[in-house]
Amino acid sequence: MAASEPKGEDQRSHTSERLSSSASENGDPPLCKSKLDPESQIPQGAINSDSESGDVGRQIELEAGNSIKYRTCSWQKTAALLFSEYICLAMMSFPWSYSILGLVPGLILTVFVAGVVLYTSLIIWRFCLRHPDVRDVCDIGQYLFWDSKIAWYFTAIMFLLNNTFIQALHCLVGAEWFNTVTGHGTCTIIFALVTAIISLVCSLPRTFSTLSQIATFSAFFTFISVLLAMIFAGIEGKPARYNDKDGPPVFLAFPAPGTTFVQGLNAFLNISYTFIGQITLPSFIAEMKEPRDFWKSVTAVTIAEIILFSLVGSIVYVYTGNQYMTTPAFGSLGNEIYKKVSFSFMVPTLIFLGVLYASVSARFIFFRIFDGTRHKGNHTVIGWATWTGILAVLWILAFVIAEVIPFFPDLLSIMSSLFDSFFGFIFWGVAYIRMRRADHGPDFYRKRGIRGWVGLIVNVFLIGVGFFFLGPGTYASVMAVILNYRAGTVGGPFSCADNGL
Repeated sequence: MAASEPKGEDQRSHTSERLSSSASENGDPPLCKSKLDPESQIPQGAINSDSESGDVGRQIELEAGNSIKYRTCSWQKTAALLFSEYICLAMMSFPWSYSILGLVPGLILTVFVAGVVLYTSLIIWRFCLRHPDVRDVCDIGQYLFWDSKIAWYFTAIMFLLNNTFIQALHCLVGAEWFNTVTGHGTCTIIFALVTAIISLVCSLPRTFSTLSQIATFSAFFTFISVLLAMIFAGIEGKPARYNDKDGPPVFLAFPAPGTTFVQGLNAFLNISYTFIGQITLPSFIAEMKEPRDFWKSVTAVTIAEIILFSLVGSIVYVYTGNQYMTTPAFGSLGNEIYKKVSFSFMVPTLIFLGVLYASVSARFIFFRIFDGTRHKGNHTVIGWATWTGILAVLWILAFVIAEVIPFFPDLLSIMSSLFDSFFGFIFWGVAYIRMRRADHGPDFYRKRGIRGWVGLIVNVFLIGVGFFFLGPGTYASVMAVILNYRAGTVGGPFSCADNGL
């Protein structure tokens, strides 16, 4: 048995050297060793790659002798990861969005955005089936834009910044929970630091298969949390800060007169940002043993999103009304016990979602450092020390970013407008067009008849939506910062001030 291990290692090293050599000859960037031309004609078999044939099967075979195996996620485990990513604290901001947009437009936009994100997720899935060597969205960025090294590095920068800012958000949200349940028991900086340390420890598992077990636990408690919030909002009678002057809660079917463009757009963007999470999907698909089953995972989570987001948004809004709305909506619960209990069930998600994005970023860096070496797929001191070190750096950066920027939540909205425009829409409209050109030529929309024209129009529309997020979306986010400064609601860096609900 001991004699067979070096043989397997030599075989893996030989294969890695062969792939690396081939990549170098083709002029790939050193950190992205695989190459596939999206314009080439792709056999139908490549679209149906699974664990028994094609590149996915070969990847699984290469991992067979490793002590750490990455392509091990079933569609159920991937669904658990998606549930933990999408079914999160952000859904408790839907009541606020509905209070700005009105119930009818709010519900319509919820279903519309969910449908668009499901459609683009399926485009990502199809693209990854064609390119089973894709490991993350950075590889896709290179493939989409003519194998450009600049595109790869540009995507990588946005990818890491996006993930690190989401980690930073969860440092602040963790501190928000601590302040809420302890009545601001100590300096908020300490609570944010404790959250970062806990998250670092929880980030240590190196495979998504292992993380999916924590994700299932997280998603279950999130469901309990929002269920309790809806029940408590209905039975408590009066929301927080209720007063006779403002009267009973008032809810509207349509926007209130005087609602500004910036307010309405920010409410719409809030709904969109909650749904947009396609940046992680290629990383999840890259660790599935049957990538062709991914559609089951993403469809299941989309259906759950529509049901939960609509119910939470509308029920809590109706019982809270425009006058007493807060975000997240836990702050609208007048009974302190109700608020603390329902918010506390959200704790696993507050931790795990930051953990998930940290893990995605860490494996992006780790795989580039140790690709083709025994440290990637085996328990080695160097491998584990590097993995832990990468995570530590990411969480330190996240903590510092969260504390040093006094208008961090608004800055996060600006970053979301900039990044989600590409990762939520533009990339995937381009991906559809590139795949159809590869299959049917430059005039694919003519050859495919009505399907071709509809597909082209829909995906050009998606690209247009992306530029809308990039332009007016960024404008609305910047204006929110300016208005908050004028209102004097922006604090200072490294503040101990209470941020509890």
